[in-house]
Amino acid sequence: MTKRLVLIGHPVAHSLSAAMQQAALDAAGIDARYELLDVTAPELADVVEGLRGEDYLGANVTIPHKERVVPMVDRLTDDAQSTGAVNTITREGRRLVGHNTDVPAFKVALDEIVGRQKMPRTAVVLGAGGGARAVVHGLITAGFLRVIVFNRHLHRAEGLVRFFGRSAAHMELKAMPWHESIIEVELSKAKVLVNASSVGLGNDLSPIPAELIPPDLMVMDLVYRPRLTRLLADAAAAGSAATMNGEVMLLHQGAAAFELWTGQAAPLDLMRAQLEAGLAADAGGLDEAAVGELDESAAAASATTGDSA
Repeated sequence: MTKRLVLIGHPVAHSLSAAMQQAALDAAGIDARYELLDVTAPELADVVEGLRGEDYLGANVTIPHKERVVPMVDRLTDDAQSTGAVNTITREGRRLVGHNTDVPAFKVALDEIVGRQKMPRTAVVLGAGGGARAVVHGLITAGFLRVIVFNRHLHRAEGLVRFFGRSAAHMELKAMPWHESIIEVELSKAKVLVNASSVGLGNDLSPIPAELIPPDLMVMDLVYRPRLTRLLADAAAAGSAATMNGEVMLLHQGAAAFELWTGQAAPLDLMRAQLEAGLAADAGGLDEAAVGELDESAAAASATTGDSA
């Protein structure tokens, strides 16, 4: 019987996970199909319950459901427990296990953007959804001493900070209101900026005005379509020390998920090639129908969750 793997989110039209994962499954000789499921919040519980069926290997979870699925699974791994977010689900019989492969993937991305330099100690994070939780967790464990979280709905950023209260007791982790003057001040003190919101997904928008970006800042945008987001273009123009989109994190979270589902080593080079081919095919953008869907859905997701792509 052909097994099923699904990506659960809203929207999912932008995702390159299907091409990347299907190529890996085919190369490994695994009889499985990876599908995209656009699932709204009212539909989520029934869809997750359906994953208990024998025809499923598991699932990925993306915006805006990474936190919502937490109480719907039977067990959380350490990374999922530590972040309060799930991006990968596996089956143990009829029991569902929630994982967070964004955590090791962000570590790879952070190490890559920093390179051989000394790990910075100050950062600003934009967004407060499931992606932001993996980012903040990664910054805490990497030894950052000051992390400021901005979200357009301040209470969500405050909730994130409270969640990490114990693990961040040794450092300064704060939520601040989304005012441009405050963001500008905090960016002037930071070495790293991470956009973990979905602003810029499938469009030419940036979460912050270009004039707020100081030179010599390391800027990471978890959005990967378009490949060069407005935020990254503005950062480069401002003299950024380094920029990175969400490709590295997408690749490595996908590879970790593949290994959880199959028990086999992920064909990383093949998955990277599929990802790069999909991004190259965009030629800087998506088709008009997809962009229209993404503009509307991603804006709504960002407003309510602040999550990443």
